[in-house]
Amino acid sequence: MIVISENELNQVAAPNLPLAPMQYDRQYADQLNNVLRLYFNRVDAILDQLKTDEIIPALTNYTVATLPSAVTSGKGARSFVTDALLPTFGSTVAGGGAVATPVYSDGTNWKVG
Repeated sequence: MIVISENELNQVAAPNLPLAPMQYDRQYADQLNNVLRLYFNRVDAILDQLKTDEIIPALTNYTVATLPSAVTSGKGARSFVTDALLPTFGSTVAGGGAVATPVYSDGTNWKVG
């Protein structure tokens, strides 16, 4: 899971704690406990979102000829080819070789990297 701005992570801020009175006040202690409980409940919810038992799946292996379209895959898409010809980081991948290399879409072409 990728945590982005729409998720709760960016919406949690430390609470403004009520100022303590000079002497013990039960109402103050209850109010402080409620504020802290609400805050830590939100923090716990975020931590639950970040927990995962999943392993990042392996990329699908393609030959350069069988790669899906870089345009429809979208900018930033990643894959892996098994037949790159003299791959140079950042260059458009060419097939016909025997080098296995990761590739990414720049929105138009598949690039080595």
